[in-house]
Amino acid sequence: MDNTKRTVLDVGCGKRKRTGAVGIDVNPRSDADVLHDLNHFPYPFADDHFDEIFADNILEHLDDVMKVMIEFNRIIKPEGVIEITVPFYPHRNANTDPTHKHFFGVHSFDYFISGTSHGNFQYSSIQFRLDSVQFDNELMKRHWFDRFLVRFANNNKDLYENRFANIFPLAQLTFRLRPVK
Repeated sequence: MDNTKRTVLDVGCGKRKRTGAVGIDVNPRSDADVLHDLNHFPYPFADDHFDEIFADNILEHLDDVMKVMIEFNRIIKPEGVIEITVPFYPHRNANTDPTHKHFFGVHSFDYFISGTSHGNFQYSSIQFRLDSVQFDNELMKRHWFDRFLVRFANNNKDLYENRFANIFPLAQLTFRLRPVK
């Protein structure tokens, strides 16, 4: 059994920092270990430092998603995993919060993934591999219709996003990415 301690970063941790993680947040009332404005680069960490990065409902608040992704690529280890949870664009929570600056859909991170229809734009030299993208798994514990909708959306992402998301919007997406270094 591997007992090696993994280094974990909780970006924008707020008052819900993950157990065992290093929390970074701008808010002095948060549970952050490191107080830092995430719109200022570079972040105060060494290259290839973290095994895992969690960004749970923070990316939509930041000024420049491209710069944040470049920074994540810099501080994640080559074999690391980045988990990003963002509001799904048609859901009212994505559009209600006046501090949201960006909106996300199923293919929002394709710009960083070689071989996708958007990956050829090469806005940046960094690349990631997509492990998964999933809708609202916490809804699986609720009403039968929510369970049906989440299963349908996760099994038919493009069909759901293109035809049904504006009628039956799910709240959020979670992406799992790995750096290509």
